[in-house]
Amino acid sequence: MRPLKSHFPVHALTILDTILKQTKEARVFRRAQAVRAVVAGHHISTVSATFHLANSALRKWVQRFAQEGPQGLLDRARSGRPPKITCELEQHLNRLVDEDPLEHGSLSSQWSCRALAIVFARETGVHLGRESVRGV
Repeated sequence: MRPLKSHFPVHALTILDTILKQTKEARVFRRAQAVRAVVAGHHISTVSATFHLANSALRKWVQRFAQEGPQGLLDRARSGRPPKITCELEQHLNRLVDEDPLEHGSLSSQWSCRALAIVFARETGVHLGRESVRGV
């Protein structure tokens, strides 16, 4: 097995502990847990089996952490279609949820995802499906 050629700063465990306490992203938390185990001295194959990761994936995260620090554990930008809903539009949708549907011409006193999508499209011009509304 190829040896891991990464050099960590003396305070790497402290940095990883801070990430584990502060992060709210599940993927970053899981990466930090696995990398912390490797930095603490556990073997790559043992840690990858424990966390159900491929050895190559764990090596990648360990090496990124060694080179870039905490930023190395974050998701990279991905190609593909940009999201249809921006932060501002999401806030608008959340405000709609808090309002009374009857004020917007609904026949029901509770919002449905379909009714929210219709009102949202009428007010913003952005057409979302009910599943997209549910996701937000």
